[in-house]
Amino acid sequence: MTPHSTWQTVLCDSLEKVFPDQAPRPFTESVPLVAYRGQLASFQIAVRPPRLRESTRLGDVELEIVAPPGLRADVSVVDLVPNDLAAFEDADEGYLRTGPGLFPDLLRPAPHARLQPVVGQWRALWVDVIADAEAANGDQTVLVRVHSLADECVIGEFQVPVRVPSVDLAPLEIAHTEWFHCDGLADYYGFGVFSEPHWAAIENFLESAVRAGVNTILTPVWTAALDTGVTERRTPTQLLRIIDRGEEQYEFDFSGVRRWMTVCRKVGIRNLEIVHLFTQWGARATPPMIVDTPEGPEQRFGWHVPADDPRYRRLLEQMLPALRRVLDEEWGLDRVFFHVSDEPTLAHLESFATAWGIVADLLEGCTVIDALAELELHSKGLVALPIVSNDHADAFLDAGVPSMWLYYCVAQSRRVANRFMALPSSRSRVLGAQLYLTGAEGFLHWGFNFYNSFLSRRRIDPFRDTTAGSAFLGGDAFLVYPGPEGRPWESIRHRVVAEAFVDHRAMAMLARCTSDENVRAIVDPSADLTLTSFPADPDHYRRVAVALADGLVDAAGSQSSDQA
Repeated sequence: MTPHSTWQTVLCDSLEKVFPDQAPRPFTESVPLVAYRGQLASFQIAVRPPRLRESTRLGDVELEIVAPPGLRADVSVVDLVPNDLAAFEDADEGYLRTGPGLFPDLLRPAPHARLQPVVGQWRALWVDVIADAEAANGDQTVLVRVHSLADECVIGEFQVPVRVPSVDLAPLEIAHTEWFHCDGLADYYGFGVFSEPHWAAIENFLESAVRAGVNTILTPVWTAALDTGVTERRTPTQLLRIIDRGEEQYEFDFSGVRRWMTVCRKVGIRNLEIVHLFTQWGARATPPMIVDTPEGPEQRFGWHVPADDPRYRRLLEQMLPALRRVLDEEWGLDRVFFHVSDEPTLAHLESFATAWGIVADLLEGCTVIDALAELELHSKGLVALPIVSNDHADAFLDAGVPSMWLYYCVAQSRRVANRFMALPSSRSRVLGAQLYLTGAEGFLHWGFNFYNSFLSRRRIDPFRDTTAGSAFLGGDAFLVYPGPEGRPWESIRHRVVAEAFVDHRAMAMLARCTSDENVRAIVDPSADLTLTSFPADPDHYRRVAVALADGLVDAAGSQSSDQA
């Protein structure tokens, strides 16, 4: 902490949340930031101004950043956002706060690196350091001076240690999907669905998803039958044009699907995740598919058509083989995931089994995944590749299920990792280690940009409503905010999710270079890190990141010596 007069400034790491009424935890300078080329390494400068003087209004605070060649810095203001449902009544002791209030989350771009301080409150500027190809390897220092423009003086000065490894990270080996909701972009911005402005926004938000470590994207071949009440209807976002040729014969126009694939390739998406073939929570009905008829577009399927309606099977008999051919020839069917229905329970056993029977032969040879919590659904052969909630995964691990993904959502609110605003960021960062240690083949979260209320009963303004109409804990429904001109503004949680997947990439890469045992000794030296027990100390994750980077550098050096 560096005082000047009564100004207070604190250097913080990316795992701190700077609340206005609490002095933040300072950066541990003995643990450098790790800046792999092409990845962000982040820190914060927290500022608390002096008491307001009688005749002087507080002026802005401005950062002066002096970085070595090859390192650049982007600055954002950490804005407070409303959170009227921070925690449930049974919250565990690990929450930062459990009551409603204002929470630091939104990263609003600050091209002039300026912050307007607030009397009596801590506020923060977020700094992303990016290493490019010209950055020198090894330890470097970024100098930060904090200027009070009103006082015309430096009120804080910090030297931020940054370590640039001499190795580049390999791509993420496992699948990572954050469900992408095209309707939210169309609705918030007022864009026509799949108009040119909508496509531009889709590309911008997909780029942001990739920055969060996403490599798999939910693809609305038809409108997703997700988070929609039985009597509700989300804005249709159907890429596939289905044309009625009479007598239940259909023609298909895949131009929208092809454009989607083109955009995904451009931004770096590896896998496509096809939206669900039946409705959520029971698979009792068909998804809302629009069919072009001589009389105009008609929603021929949806909540009003049961899953076992023969007309739906006849459509699928024509549509799924055609879709498979396009995906196989133009993307690679080995990089496509299909869904039957989201989050079935044992209460839905009969209806889910019926739905699976309707499509099983049409999806033969495809990878089919679904989120669930109960082992019996997998044991009965209904979900070959389960996506298991992290608070139920131990049963699957104990049973030796050979392949599985993990997920969490609002229901996983006790004792496990999650990304709620009221949780410490370390509880989100640990995900990378948990995915590695459990051998999970993927991770799913349902809300990259869900801008509706619970069950999509109405649209919401995510800047004012961060809890989907007081239904989901703040931070569950989206990682990004809809900024101006169809461009996302990201969040603290977005950055920490990205860090977790950088951790996983480093772990997987080091295991290939050395051994799994070596990585486990670094990540979990006491062999006690589980899905429900993990370090709360933020510095633990930063120290692990440094050790992994150093291990990769040493391994690369050993390989070079061997080759010489």
